[in-house]
Amino acid sequence: MRLTFNLLIIIFFATFFSADAQFFSLFGNKKETETPELLLMDRGIQIETTAAVNNMYNFNFDAAEREFKWLKVKYPDHPLGDFLLGLNEWWKIIPDTKKSNYDDLCHMYMDQAIDKAENLFDKNKKNKEAAFFICASYAIKGRLYAEREKWVKAAWAGKQALKYLDYSRGEENINPELLFGDGVYNYYSKWIHENYKSLKPLLSFFKKGDKNLGIKQLENVANNAFYSRMEARYFLVQIYAMENQTAKSLLLSRQMHALYPNNSFFHRYVARNSFALGRLAEAEVYAEELLQNLKDHKYGYGDNDGRYASYILAYVNENYKHDLAMAKFHYVACINYAVNNDSQDSGYFLASNMALGKIAETEEDYKTAVEYYGIVLKNAEKKSSSYETAKKRLQDITKLMKKKKGKR
Repeated sequence: MRLTFNLLIIIFFATFFSADAQFFSLFGNKKETETPELLLMDRGIQIETTAAVNNMYNFNFDAAEREFKWLKVKYPDHPLGDFLLGLNEWWKIIPDTKKSNYDDLCHMYMDQAIDKAENLFDKNKKNKEAAFFICASYAIKGRLYAEREKWVKAAWAGKQALKYLDYSRGEENINPELLFGDGVYNYYSKWIHENYKSLKPLLSFFKKGDKNLGIKQLENVANNAFYSRMEARYFLVQIYAMENQTAKSLLLSRQMHALYPNNSFFHRYVARNSFALGRLAEAEVYAEELLQNLKDHKYGYGDNDGRYASYILAYVNENYKHDLAMAKFHYVACINYAVNNDSQDSGYFLASNMALGKIAETEEDYKTAVEYYGIVLKNAEKKSSSYETAKKRLQDITKLMKKKKGKR
């Protein structure tokens, strides 16, 4: 149930970003007939909000909040300030979506943005700016409801987002910003279709996507757009990794980490990609930095980062430094971080238990090895390689113990 609705919300979120492209396409296209109330046309606000949004991406939330509150005070009847404040709260949630302490403020700001936008929309049904804010605010609320497994509210919010998307369309100037929503939709609608066959009947209600086209569209945005460039790169870092284009993901995540060094998401991905490509010295440095930021209680760094970093350091110590004591220390740390983050089905959790089981075997501590392999069997999918390997190791240990017992 959770998976189905989260996949639906991906589509809703693609809708949000499609509206976002419309949002940004309004900049720089001011016409003589447009009124000053259309704040998205104001170049001064464009510059101010761009700096604040960069602060948001770099997790300088207080600095971003001050600028967004200025907009709210200066334009109290317009939804722009409330929407950006809500977006700021949403990015506080992104590092660990299991934490709900920012939910209330995020919903409050989005509700205020919706109320103000609806007032503007009621006065003028052709107000695309108002329709955009309603659409985007509902999309974020729906995404957050899905994280909290409030399915009815998530579906209703998504429906409202789709409804107002139709009103927000227009400004059909051809530019890279407009490709962003299409790129996200084209990739993920096809990806979901390929990876979750059970959802095919549901996806029949949506237009078919084209994964390769989606990637090309996002690359166009990432290279040529201004406002939605960073969002496109955020998606491409993940998409390249899923498509086994790890070198591309590393290059992009390294660039983003250099640009936003306080953003734990990009930090985590640059460590993960370096490790996947066998750049172990580089991966080790990033992993140590992740753990240090976690130790220093730096915002955005938590159990998820600890899980990644600890596994990388454990693997390096076991296989290259041949320091089994440190390897075991970090494998155990990885397991503990995964348990704290409710990620016992993750690859690093399972791999850490497998590694500790094998080390215990080499030390002839078969009781401990059996315990670790048993954890793998309990948490891995039955058809997975982890499950089959653990099962085989347990069988071999059982035969060995019987053989030893028979010699006595």
